[in-house]
Amino acid sequence: MKELIIFAVYFFSLTANSTFADNIDSNPSVKGSTKIKVIKNEATTAEKEKPFRLGVLSYNIHHARGVDGQLNLARIANVILSVKPDLVALQEVDNKTNRTGKIDQAAELSRLTKMFYIFGSNIEFQGGHYGNAILSRFPVVKKNNLLLPNLSSGEQRGVLESVIKLSKEQKISFLATHLDHRKPDNERIASAKFINERISLSNNTPAILAGDFNDIPISSTLKEFGKLWIHTNTALSPTIPVSKPTRQIDYIMIRPKKSWRVIRSKVLDEAVASDHRAIFAEIELIE
Repeated sequence: MKELIIFAVYFFSLTANSTFADNIDSNPSVKGSTKIKVIKNEATTAEKEKPFRLGVLSYNIHHARGVDGQLNLARIANVILSVKPDLVALQEVDNKTNRTGKIDQAAELSRLTKMFYIFGSNIEFQGGHYGNAILSRFPVVKKNNLLLPNLSSGEQRGVLESVIKLSKEQKISFLATHLDHRKPDNERIASAKFINERISLSNNTPAILAGDFNDIPISSTLKEFGKLWIHTNTALSPTIPVSKPTRQIDYIMIRPKKSWRVIRSKVLDEAVASDHRAIFAEIELIE
C-alpha cells in the first residue's frame, strides 16, 4: 500500500507540472509566458537598432597607372581590398579608352573586388569615356551622374550620385566627385555650392561625400563644403604627393552630424599603385 501511495503522489506531480508547462505555452496571461515574450521582443528591437558600421574609401586611381609607369588594375583592386570597404569612391577611371586597352575599369574592379559598381562619364576620351565610379557591397538602387559648373572651358568635372540600400528599411546617399585643379578656385567653389544645393534637397537623408576636391582643408572650397558636411578626419591627413604626402586634397565627409559617429580614419600606406594615396574612414550610422 505504501508503494502505491508514493506512486500516486509521483504521478500527480508529473501531471501538474505538465499542465503548468502547457499553460505557459498557450496562456499569455501566465507571468512566465509574458516574460518569455518580452525577452524575445527586446532582442528583436536591439537587433533592429544596431547601428550600421561602414568602411568608406576614396581613391584617385590615376587610370590604374602607378608612379612606376606600370598599368596595373589588379594592384588597385588589392589596395581597395586591403581595408575591406563597404563603399568606394573612385576618381580618374577609364571606360574602354585606347590608353588602357579598351577595358571597362569600373566593371573589372567590380569583378576583382566582388562589389556592385556604377560609372559616371564626364568626358569622351581616346575612343571611350573618363570619369568617376562607385563600388558598393550593398545594392545601388539609384544612380545620377551630374556635370559640375565649367567656368573656363577646362576639363569637365562631375559628381556621381547614388542611393545605397543598406537594408529593407535603411537607405543612404553616397556621392563621388573630382573637382577642378586649376587656379583660381572659382570653379571649385562653384562646384561645392552646386553639390551643397543638390544635397539640400534630400531632407537630411544620411549622406556621404567622397572624392578628390583638389584643395586643402583651410581653402574656401572646404569652407563651403563645411556649411553642410562634417569631416571624418579630425587631424590633417595628407594624400599627395604620394611618396611623402604633405597636402590633403582627398576627403570623406558625412551629414547630417546627428546621423553619424566616426570610429576612425586613416590614409593608406600604399605609395606606388597611383599618384594619390587612398583615404579610409570607418563610420557608424546611428540615426
